Parts: sequence; C-alpha cells; structure tokens
Amino acid sequence: MPKLLADEEIKRMLRPLKGWEHEGKFITKTFSFPSFMDGIGFVDRVARIAEEQEHHPDVWIRYTTIKLEIQTHSEGGVTEWDIGLAKAIEEELRPRGMKRK
Repeated sequence: MPKLLADEEIKRMLRPLKGWEHEGKFITKTFSFPSFMDGIGFVDRVARIAEEQEHHPDVWIRYTTIKLEIQTHSEGGVTEWDIGLAKAIEEELRPRGMKRK
C-alpha cells in the first residue's frame, strides 16, 4: 500500500497539474464544459482511466460542471496513487483541449 503524503509533498506534486487543489483529505479539480453531454463524455473517459488503474475518484455532476475528488480511501488521504490518477486525467484531456475552470 502507498503511504500518505505530507501536505508539502502534495503541494509540490500538484504544482505541474494546473487547477488541482489539496482540500482536506482529497485532491480536487473542477472542470467546466460547453454542454451537459460534453461533461458526461468527460466522466466516461475518467471512468475508463479509473478502471484501468483500479483507483476511482468521487465524481460530482452539476449540469456542465464536473468536480473530481480523489483520495486513497483505504489510507484515508492522499497518496502517490492519487497524484498518478490526476496526471492520467490531465493526459486524457490534453489532446482534446477541454475548457477548464
């Protein structure tokens, strides 16, 4: 199992990931899309990544706004697994040029 990261480690590791924040025991990011279906398409892509990594975020959908909250539930906080999932999500978005908040 991965170890919990200290606040400073999380901050350092999130620096290159635009828009990701450390909120309590999670890392989070809010995404904005032009339409509801664009947002749902994004959620579908995130779900595929999560299944591949066997690591699943909490997903909040509010019309064209999607918020992801990621933590390693078994550890009760943020680990390298969470940072890896955030990186994979960013890689998925890069070629599509998704609008971000």
